[in-house]
Amino acid sequence: MKLSLIVVGRMRNGPERQLLDDYLTRFERTGRGLGFGPVSVIEVEDKKNTGTRGEAVLLRNAIPKAAVLVALDERGKVISSPEFSQKLAGWRDQGQGHVAFVIGGADGIDAGLRNDADMLLSLGKMVWPHMLVRVMLGEQLYRAASILAGAPYHRV
Repeated sequence: MKLSLIVVGRMRNGPERQLLDDYLTRFERTGRGLGFGPVSVIEVEDKKNTGTRGEAVLLRNAIPKAAVLVALDERGKVISSPEFSQKLAGWRDQGQGHVAFVIGGADGIDAGLRNDADMLLSLGKMVWPHMLVRVMLGEQLYRAASILAGAPYHRV
């Protein structure tokens, strides 16, 4: 099952990019044997500054057809890492070919796109900078694969 992180904005080189790249590499290594990967990061930019509505158009255009759409949003469901791993495994086992995780810009995700999501996911009750959300999601993908593989990375 392929995965995409479809995000607003460009991540510059620096510690956040290094962390994201590291977690996605770890996920791909661990997940390959579990039927996951590859992961692509698709960055869209609203050069005309049209706000969340304009960003939503760009995000929609980047979402692969028939992909499960997961929108990261502060109003989303807060789940545990083991629950997240089971969600991924469930989609894989149902024959889903692609899961697309959408991360909006500084003002979040347009309500229309949010309403079309198959799942709204929150990384907690606090609001996080959208660049850090990428890293946190990357880490949770790696953690999910580790849980499913029975690796010792996740401790309870």
